[in-house]
Amino acid sequence: MRIEEIAQTSGELLQALLDMPPPAPKVSEIGRVAELGDGIAVVTGLARALSDELVEFASGTRGIVFDLEPGRLGVVLLGPSEKITLGEDVRRTGRVVSVPVGPALLGRVVDALGQPLDGNGPVDSASQRPIEAEAPDILERRAVARPLATGLKAVDAAVPVGLGQRELIIGDRQTGKTSIAVDTILNQKASGVICIYCAIGQRGDAVAKVIGAIRDGGMMDQTVIIAAGDEDAPGLAYIAPYGAMSIAESFADKGRDVLVVMDDLTHHAHAYRELSLLLRRPPGREAFPGDIFYVHARLLERAGQFIEGRGSITVLPVVETQAENLSAYIPTNLISITDGQIYLSPRLVRTNQFPAVDLGVSVSRVGGKAQARAFREVAGNLRVTLSQFEELEEFARFGTRLDDSTRARLARGAAVRAALRQSERDPMPAHEQLAVLVAAMEGLLDGMDEARARTAMLAIREGVRDDDHGLAAAIVANQKLTDDARDRMLKAAGIAIAGKAGTDGADA
Repeated sequence: MRIEEIAQTSGELLQALLDMPPPAPKVSEIGRVAELGDGIAVVTGLARALSDELVEFASGTRGIVFDLEPGRLGVVLLGPSEKITLGEDVRRTGRVVSVPVGPALLGRVVDALGQPLDGNGPVDSASQRPIEAEAPDILERRAVARPLATGLKAVDAAVPVGLGQRELIIGDRQTGKTSIAVDTILNQKASGVICIYCAIGQRGDAVAKVIGAIRDGGMMDQTVIIAAGDEDAPGLAYIAPYGAMSIAESFADKGRDVLVVMDDLTHHAHAYRELSLLLRRPPGREAFPGDIFYVHARLLERAGQFIEGRGSITVLPVVETQAENLSAYIPTNLISITDGQIYLSPRLVRTNQFPAVDLGVSVSRVGGKAQARAFREVAGNLRVTLSQFEELEEFARFGTRLDDSTRARLARGAAVRAALRQSERDPMPAHEQLAVLVAAMEGLLDGMDEARARTAMLAIREGVRDDDHGLAAAIVANQKLTDDARDRMLKAAGIAIAGKAGTDGADA
């Protein structure tokens, strides 16, 4: 009896399926590869394809529709062109390029499409986000008012960066641009800021060093690393920073503060120029296409401090100059887009001044609005002291006889400049920075050679670390540096220096 019931049910199900209307025909466009270049392809037969649509080649490589022309599409490849052959089938996907987002990316090294590069298995993320998005409106933003501590005295005191700011790091090659960005990431260990390091067109060994520094600094679990190497397709280098911004937006939407380092946009501009020239777009200044400004502006405008309920996205784009030429096309564009620049001078590198931040050229357009009041009181005198010292130093090179007052000002300026020196991978808490700078401004480091000054600054840091006299709490609460606090700090610094000198003398 049971067998008969099963047969009857099966018959009814089969009859229901037969009675259903047939499915509507599905139209699928299939194109062909007509031309092939290094990183691009020209496709015919996809008349209904849309701009920025993702297409897939029969070999498995994917690409983005860049140019829409009658009868042909210019496609930027997101993989090696060696796998593709002329006449190969190309199909539309009906989607745009997206990347996985969410906490699953923390601690991972991925490519520009979010695919893992660290050998730790697939990225376990259930959500995707398009790499292209409109920048938030003005009404969705708030003023930049909270500081982002970099841990670098030369930056936090004189060129402050705020949460939601876009601060350009600019300088010739080998001046320490990446080092400043990495130290800033390492300094976020206690702040809870999510960090995203996007390597664009960098060598594999350079990216490996950055990954090692972040891992050694204990920041890997708080960082996402996106790598589009110089050996990858230029299309991946082009989309990498947009993917990084989409990942940052996913965290900011949940109320988190995010720091994005783009290292560097010079390679990004070169990749876009290469693709544009291969697709025969009209070249402009320095052979860059006419929309290169828009390419970077629409990327960086997605950063900011957002309304209540959302977090912030701070961007540190890096750009390389040639022979200190700040008026070149790409550096000029980025200077005009961003909210200030940290300029690293080869002249300071040659004098062993690291970080080589030139305070005469560096500027923050947010300024003191995103700086603790205690730092703000020190920063003004710091710039004036250094500028006067540099003028006097140039004058003293002529061998002119100097009076006692001038020699004292030279000694003070040299001490302040020495106080701004800082080793790599050694970001300092704000109260330690302030103690060292105040000690230098008040003359406690005058007349010391480099070795003694380094020892004295280390002693000051250790003394403040043991007892900061409430300085750290005052900085967090954005309170002024009172005269009493300054006196106690100077007294503690003097005792620390004297104690260190006594210990060194006893050891000797």
